Formats: sequence, C-alpha cells, structure tokens
Amino acid sequence: MTTAELYDELNYVNHSREKRLYYANMVMDNPDLIPKLLDILFMVDDKISPRAAWVLEFMCSKKIEAIIPFLDRFTENMSKVHLDSAVRPVAKICELLIKATSPSIEKALTVTHKERVIENCFDYMINDEKVAPKAYAMSTLFILGKEFDWVHPELQLILERDFHQQSAAFKARARHILKKLKKDR
Repeated sequence: MTTAELYDELNYVNHSREKRLYYANMVMDNPDLIPKLLDILFMVDDKISPRAAWVLEFMCSKKIEAIIPFLDRFTENMSKVHLDSAVRPVAKICELLIKATSPSIEKALTVTHKERVIENCFDYMINDEKVAPKAYAMSTLFILGKEFDWVHPELQLILERDFHQQSAAFKARARHILKKLKKDR
C-alpha cells in the first residue's frame, strides 16, 4: 500500500474504537505501513493527520515495540503536531513510551529521545493545550523526573503556578502528581 492509498484509507477512520483498532491492527500486520503512517501524521496542517495519530496511538497501546525503529523520527517531529485532535494521541504515545516496561523499549529509548519527550511535554504544560495532553504530560514528566533531577522542580513550579486557573480535570491530576512529588522528596 502506498502512502496515498493509506491516506485514502484513513478517511474511513473515525473516533470509534472499532475503526481505530481495525486500522491499528492493519498497520501492525504490515509494519511497512508505519513510516507511511508517520508521513501522514507529520502532514501537520492536514485534516487526516489526526486520524493517523489515532491509529498510531492504538498501535502503540497494543504493541509499543512496533515504534522502536521510528523513535528518532517520531521524537524529532512530534513537536510539530499542533491540531488538538492529533496532539492528544501524540501526548498519549509519549506517556506509553515512558511507562513501558518492555526491555526492548527501555533499551531503545536513548537520552536524546527522553530529552525530546521532556521538552515536548513541558511545551504541552505551558502552552494553551487541552486538559488531556497536559494530563499525559504530567504523568510522563513525573516518571522522567526520577531520571532527570531537574524535571520535578520545574513540573512542581508549573503545576502550582497554573493550578488555580485550570479546569477541574487538570486540578485533579495536578493534585495527584503534586502529592507524589512531595512524597518523593
């Protein structure tokens, strides 16, 4: 399948779990489609880009190891994604990568990959993003802060600064993360 054919197929992806899972399985069964899916995801101004993000997120949820050969490309370009409906799955993929306990993921994730994830997650925290990417970013940064000692103080500063002007959902996650941060001191 060519990139153009995959692009056309993604027109049929919607928010339903069934469709996202169908296309995620198709990509997992045909790993040669992953770079094409990334091509479409990184067409950041295109209305199909979020659909590629949804499929990639479902693929990573099912088989995170499938993204290993593409970690450089994903982490280099993830910050370019700006459409709200594509940002959320990219933030979720960052969280999935950092939470993964698979030895192959732990081995494949370099310091550079992690630093890019940290930078991207802090961007989500300080920019005008919706709650979901911020929530995924908080969790991701909390985990990475155990390895990068400068992350926790910065995260705590942002959470405390923004707490009162954010939504109830943000506050709930922030309270949880702040409690963990204070306990880990």
